[in-house]
Amino acid sequence: MTDALSPPRPLDDAFRLPIRLPAELRAVVDDRIHRALSERWAERLWERDATLWTEDPSVAARIGHRLGWLEAPETFADRTDELVAFAAAVVEEGFERAVLCGMGGSSLAPEVLDRAFPRSAHGIPLNVLDSTDPTAVRAATADADLARTLFVVASKSGTTTETLAFLAHFWQLVHEAHGRGPEAEVGEHFVAITDPGKSLEAFPRSGAFRSVFLNPEDVGGRYSALTYVGMVPAALLGLELDELMRGARLMAERCRATDETNPGIWLGAALAALARAGRDKLTFVIEPSLVAFGAWAEQLIAESTGKQGTGIVPVDGEPLGEPAVYGTDRVFLRLGRASSRDWRGATDAALDALSEHGHPVIDLLLEGGEWLGGEFFRWEFATAVAGAALGIDPFDEPNVTESKDNTRRVLAAFGETGSLPHDPPLREEGRLRFFGDAPLRLTEPGTDLTTELRRHLDRARPNGYISIQSYLAATPAREAALRDLQRTLRDSTHRAVTLGYGPRFLHSTGQSHKGGTPSGCFVQLVGGHPDDLPIPGRRETFGVLIEAQALGDFASLESHDLPVLRIHLSDDPDAGLAELRTVVERALT
Repeated sequence: MTDALSPPRPLDDAFRLPIRLPAELRAVVDDRIHRALSERWAERLWERDATLWTEDPSVAARIGHRLGWLEAPETFADRTDELVAFAAAVVEEGFERAVLCGMGGSSLAPEVLDRAFPRSAHGIPLNVLDSTDPTAVRAATADADLARTLFVVASKSGTTTETLAFLAHFWQLVHEAHGRGPEAEVGEHFVAITDPGKSLEAFPRSGAFRSVFLNPEDVGGRYSALTYVGMVPAALLGLELDELMRGARLMAERCRATDETNPGIWLGAALAALARAGRDKLTFVIEPSLVAFGAWAEQLIAESTGKQGTGIVPVDGEPLGEPAVYGTDRVFLRLGRASSRDWRGATDAALDALSEHGHPVIDLLLEGGEWLGGEFFRWEFATAVAGAALGIDPFDEPNVTESKDNTRRVLAAFGETGSLPHDPPLREEGRLRFFGDAPLRLTEPGTDLTTELRRHLDRARPNGYISIQSYLAATPAREAALRDLQRTLRDSTHRAVTLGYGPRFLHSTGQSHKGGTPSGCFVQLVGGHPDDLPIPGRRETFGVLIEAQALGDFASLESHDLPVLRIHLSDDPDAGLAELRTVVERALT
């Protein structure tokens, strides 16, 4: 252990930590890592000592019941045979596809596993559904034979609105495909991942499911990648579960180190120190085959640290640019496999240039032995450490329920009137309709869409960020258009620009938007749903649900005095995006 009274050493030089820092930030980071070591943060975390995060006994008791992820690599390493047998039985019975229905932590880890590994001959393809856009719901089974499709419904609470809507929809589809056969026959197509007790009891028809996997209650959703949440999909994909868990156990052992070699300690302490110094926009540069990892890490970091007016703002998927387009609030983190030399070479020059211009650069290379399971654990541990360094509880999500409560109110109004509440648009031209928050509605309107957008973007704070919130089904063309819009806004405003798909981001970065550093400027993108889809047993459709979720979050952002502009892109969102692109270019001129 480092002597608490001795001066800290320049850790990144002495121990070859993969971090490049400008001189003015070196001491800041060294001091924070030094403090973590001298105060025994690693040991205390493994001891489940909640005073690492709080002195409040009631909060400490709750935190103590959220640390089960520490043992997940050992606990679930003993369950790989069970999972392999389960997956083998699914394949032997003729299932040819799985659809994972979940939100936030329940969907993002499976998506990483699906996209990071080549298709296995021993598994089946996996579709991840975490959007209530009716187009996305339909697409999940568009080319599937329902008689050979397995549905995995994942919800820690058993009450997640979106997941229950998915369950109702697919249960009816399978029921009809079986000629309205008995419930037990339909249930063979369904698997649940949830918590025991009330969570399981909340799941409709779970008694008829072919399998129910009960997670430890002391593991939060965003810390659940190495539990059944990630392991059941991994088994269905035919991945090497023993290798995945071996990597996690190796990283967990490394995170027990009491010196600077502890990968979770130095990473978490460094990120928090940089955030406190104004470098709070953690910008990911991720190898293409691992790109889905960015969305998983984004939700872990944002939901864990974005509260009490502070936090780290992860920026995932933003195209890499020249140094001149960035402000002084950035940290760049490159993540890739050690064997991917071509990709690393292609990004070396850009990162070298950013480092030379004073931006911190962190380089994480995944070695073959620890691989993805280890990276899941590293980031969980580092995020817990960052919470301690920021002085917040990284295991709660105090602002997440706000948008949910607002959505319930919107849906209640829909139930009474048959329509959703809307304020008049600020301006309407072509396919586009702009709706503003109170500061836009109650002041002199712009003369056209360009001036309205300029009025909104002028409210973006120095060293703040712009958040594009897309309540649209994701398609390759739409993703490309949105990334182009992200890059255009970044290059012109020199601000970080995040991009999230709703309602999925409500279960991840939504916490940071409302509870973190109050520096966001929000652009909400919505579209019409001419080909809507009913939700069995409910009055609202999927189209009404996603629109209510957007309206609910708009109200939540507005209540925090955060600038938000809602843009309706018409019933043809792609054509609307093309028109919006022109408006953005004019507004930024």
